[in-house]
Amino acid sequence: MQASTFAMNGCVSTSFQKHGVSPHIRDFTRSSSDLSNLCSLKKSIACGAHLNSVMSSELACLRMRVDTSFWSKSKSGFVRAQSSDGDLEALPSETPQRKSSGTVLPYVGVACLGAILFGYHLGVVNGALEYLSRDLGISENTALQGWVVSTLLAGATVGSFTGGALADKFGRRMTFQLDVIPLVVGAFLCATAQSVQTMIVGRLLAGIGIGITSAIVPLYISEISPTEIRGALGSINQLFICVGILAALVAGLPLAGNPIWWRTMFGFAIVPSVLMALGMAVSPESPRWLFQQGKISQAETAIKKLNGKERVAEVMNDLRAGLQGSTEPDAGWFDLFSKRYSKVVSVGAALFLFQQLAGINAVVYYSTSVFRSAGVASDVAASALVGASNVFGTAVASSLMDKQGRKSLLITSFTGMAASMLLLSLSFTWNVLAPYSGPLAVLGTVLYVLSFSLGAGPVPALLLPEIFASRIRAKAVALSLGMHWVSNFVIGLYFLSVVNKFGISKVYLGFATICLMAVLYIAGNVVETKGRSLEEIERALSTA
Repeated sequence: MQASTFAMNGCVSTSFQKHGVSPHIRDFTRSSSDLSNLCSLKKSIACGAHLNSVMSSELACLRMRVDTSFWSKSKSGFVRAQSSDGDLEALPSETPQRKSSGTVLPYVGVACLGAILFGYHLGVVNGALEYLSRDLGISENTALQGWVVSTLLAGATVGSFTGGALADKFGRRMTFQLDVIPLVVGAFLCATAQSVQTMIVGRLLAGIGIGITSAIVPLYISEISPTEIRGALGSINQLFICVGILAALVAGLPLAGNPIWWRTMFGFAIVPSVLMALGMAVSPESPRWLFQQGKISQAETAIKKLNGKERVAEVMNDLRAGLQGSTEPDAGWFDLFSKRYSKVVSVGAALFLFQQLAGINAVVYYSTSVFRSAGVASDVAASALVGASNVFGTAVASSLMDKQGRKSLLITSFTGMAASMLLLSLSFTWNVLAPYSGPLAVLGTVLYVLSFSLGAGPVPALLLPEIFASRIRAKAVALSLGMHWVSNFVIGLYFLSVVNKFGISKVYLGFATICLMAVLYIAGNVVETKGRSLEEIERALSTA
């Protein structure tokens, strides 16, 4: 997830220093409108990154002894789960999977309206920035334009931390409905703004709204989805983020003929917000949250609605087994850093850092220039190609999530990203490749986006709610996503300085190294969660 990382820098006029950058990159400078186009291209990646990832632990059957042990501090405190008879990932699930007659898909669709809003608010400002800057009198003030863009990220950071506490206190469904308030008010203020101050306040509120959705959408989907299709449904979240970004791009098409159309573009965001509130009014609450609150009959009703009456006993037994021997209340924020939970929480944060440091933003920054070097002069065509690669990769990942598993997709993804980064680096520096540098750079960019969307983009946000114990799940998901937003902001702040100092080729090489480090980390510390209920995963981890 996430293309949001470089939103601020992408919309501020910046000229790159020439040293260390290939000839077809050297001439790459950005006017205000060029940067708007770049931002649009960046947002087409958001469905892979946003939201983006943590380490999973797999379950062991009750019939087989699981020896789950934490690495000692001398080994960085990573978490591993092992079976005395071999790899835990080879063990069968405790609960036989049976077909569900419930109706979970409509409620997943309602939750994914939050994902659409996530993508839409990230992308809407890019096409509108030039026109709203003219109307609000900040056409010559790139700093204020940067604030209009980046305030969304600041709000999202606040919202991501807030979402976990709200979800624990009021429930997942009520949190969605409360989230509509900043989303609607923020969109209204942006659409009616007569000053830049009002616009910034509106963007801040909208950011808080999408920050909350970034935390609760994957949480809610994972808790209501049947085990056998949880991976596929979880990755749909990423596809709907892409839909939101695409909707923002399409909404901007009339701008050329109607300069004040940007107000309507911001106003459009009110519609899915209201629909989400109405949809959640008839959607079931998470059975797991209801069970934790002692609302047993309501939990059974929700399970019947979601999974069918024939699975009520099975799911309730899972919930009871997961809660057996534990009457602990929901964890506080400081509990996440206790010895009991700090290791698994730190793994979640580490994987998000790998996601952000793997180079997605660099590829997005230079994609327009790369495509132009190969003769693709149209920014729209470049955006379409990158966006199509991302959507295709995410769709493939969705179909493989419950077959190949999360871990294998992550390893494949980061390996492909490392190879693509190496190809991009060499295409800019090796003289022998100079005649083919343009096509090779385009090939490397497309392969990188495909690789990213296969695993590093969609898998992390899916793994987050799977590996955290129920009493810390909401807050741990919020904390990990908060790390994502913070790293987005910090990386965006310093990225251009690093490129100017070392050159894009060396930066690409550094990203390739980070991708390989991620492969080693995942291979050694992440185990599979496919085919396991959340309660099975929690019991296996609680052994540690």
